[in-house]
Amino acid sequence: MGRKLKMGMIGGGPGAFIGSVHRMAANLDGEIELVCGVFSSDPKKSLQTGKSLHLDHERIYFDFESMIKKESILPVSRRMDFVSIVTPNHLHYKPAALALQYGFHVIMDKPMTFDLEEARKLKEIADESNKLFALTFTYTGYPMVKEARQLVQSKRLGKIRKVYVEYIQGWLSDPLEKGKHKQAEWRTDPKRAGEGGCVGDIGIHAANLAEYVSGRKIQEVCASLNSVVAGRKLDDDCTIMLKLENGITGSLICTQVAAGEENNLSIRVYGEKGGLEWRQEEPNTLIVKWEGKPKEELRVGWTYNSGVTLKNTRTPSGHPEGYLEAFANIYKNFSMAIQNQNRKKNIAYDFPDVNEGLRGMAFIRAAVKSSQAHQKWTAIKV
Repeated sequence: MGRKLKMGMIGGGPGAFIGSVHRMAANLDGEIELVCGVFSSDPKKSLQTGKSLHLDHERIYFDFESMIKKESILPVSRRMDFVSIVTPNHLHYKPAALALQYGFHVIMDKPMTFDLEEARKLKEIADESNKLFALTFTYTGYPMVKEARQLVQSKRLGKIRKVYVEYIQGWLSDPLEKGKHKQAEWRTDPKRAGEGGCVGDIGIHAANLAEYVSGRKIQEVCASLNSVVAGRKLDDDCTIMLKLENGITGSLICTQVAAGEENNLSIRVYGEKGGLEWRQEEPNTLIVKWEGKPKEELRVGWTYNSGVTLKNTRTPSGHPEGYLEAFANIYKNFSMAIQNQNRKKNIAYDFPDVNEGLRGMAFIRAAVKSSQAHQKWTAIKV
């Protein structure tokens, strides 16, 4: 195409957390520019945000229907190429479906939809549209997570036996939703977050990471979902046993009431010959453990890493890569896929798509059903 891709945004206005992260990530490699948006259901707030981002007044919209329809009739050289959706969960499906139907690619924050039924319908629409769809399961964007995946795929660890993944936070240890905490309010509200609280907010990140690194899908779960903080309507603490393909077993623990913890995501995978360990709070290191040999510490930026890892690394060795760079890798691979589709080149790129989004919603449904059941083991059905 010989130009930057043009992005529109839905959500991400005043008080939003993830919208600004999406904007920074999209801008990091200089291949994407924000050209339009509807940033809030409040017209004044949408206008305020659009002005602060130096958008043309005519490209600041007050509802997503108007934005998508008006952008679709602009000349190709002016209109947005794709839309980034960063609203709360219950506002994901309609703008995504409409954007796909009007011929726009979509990138969206997780979880994909409010519930599994919406996810199934959105997958059908995405498949029929022939447009690209990405989901920001951000942690798969870290270079050393990609190196972990490559290590498993190379079979150097032997046949995989065990997968343990944990996502430990403490920010909801107190009932913040009872005050004026916007992020806590909607994440603990079943009408906006959906049927899963902690399991839908961070549990699906952990489940997606387990499947991504191991290369095997979770088939069944045995879950205990609890609301620790008195009066909370959705779960804030989860313990889940896992059965993956090929006889692999493991566990997933996620909580938002571990006081003092920040964003402690980690994964361990063990095979017949050795294992690996990665932690989000030390993201530039991958620990590899061997049976009968000293463990290795692999670091980001070194040429001993795989080609896939190096392509998703921006800084020289010794210079840390973090959350924004991992987030930006999702956008980079998504934008390269769009560019190559426009050039009619069929090249696969590594980013979470509508299939991972559907599996995430199926995981939430299975975990909730398992927690409510007397016969705990529950199959994941997409």
